[in-house]
Amino acid sequence: MKYVVLVFSVLFLSCNTNKSEEKKENNEKPKEEFQMYVASEMATLMEQMYVHNAQLREKIIKNDSLCQLPDYFSKIASATMTKGKERDAFFNEKAPFFIKAQTAIYTSKNAKESFNTMVDACISCHEVKCGGPIERIKTLYIK
Repeated sequence: MKYVVLVFSVLFLSCNTNKSEEKKENNEKPKEEFQMYVASEMATLMEQMYVHNAQLREKIIKNDSLCQLPDYFSKIASATMTKGKERDAFFNEKAPFFIKAQTAIYTSKNAKESFNTMVDACISCHEVKCGGPIERIKTLYIK
């Protein structure tokens, strides 16, 4: 009986040793701790503006009355940028142009045309600063 226990002990220990050796041979790196993505103030603002404009688009298509330009749009001039991005002269030039185009939607006799001009303003900036959302922005166009 002692021999049976000894044999099983040796087999068990050898199996565990092989697994740890395999990990060393595969050069497995220790798993990095998961870090939740936290959107910057600017990224959050851009998402809010997109949602607002998607709703505004539907109102224009249905010829519903338009509300007012939300105050939070003005935060584009001061919102904290995404890490690695900077508020440079190009951005500072484009931001007021965007606000002007956005405001025109509410005062224009041709809201559809003004809306598409605002979408153009978004894209013209994103072509230089952050191209990722361009395809999504294009879905706002009113045909």
